[in-house]
Amino acid sequence: MEASSRTLNGDALTDFVLDLFRVNNLLLTWGDKLVSPLGLTSARWQILGAIVAADRPQPVAWLARDLGANRQNVQRIVNDLAKEGLVKFEFNPHHRRAQLVVLTDKGLRTYDAAIGLYDPQVTALANGFALEDLVTVGRVLKALRRKLEGDGSAERES
Repeated sequence: MEASSRTLNGDALTDFVLDLFRVNNLLLTWGDKLVSPLGLTSARWQILGAIVAADRPQPVAWLARDLGANRQNVQRIVNDLAKEGLVKFEFNPHHRRAQLVVLTDKGLRTYDAAIGLYDPQVTALANGFALEDLVTVGRVLKALRRKLEGDGSAERES
């Protein structure tokens, strides 16, 4: 067996990443359970949230980019949301084939209902954590995301 060339920082980040994988799965399950009464899954809720957060209607490819998700997966979910009347497609003056995804009134009501379920639950979940710790974790996650989004490779820093 070869000796690892991983540094102590690499070991610490590996532990963090493994916990992050576990937490991600737990969050998805938690979110699925939270919004299931609304006919949503975490993935559908996430897409609705991306549409709400966008400053203007966007095509599926842009939503996928903003979410860091696979375009084909986002397209499948958007198509499902459209069948349920939560989103609709509108003409895109900048691209004939890439229609814009727009929330319907029903979609906005459903999203607002999801947030109504979420707010008290996330407040309860946040209890017991120091605000400074939550801010630090957020800062570390954002920095890690920026590094990963950079060029797709984890370059060794000297």
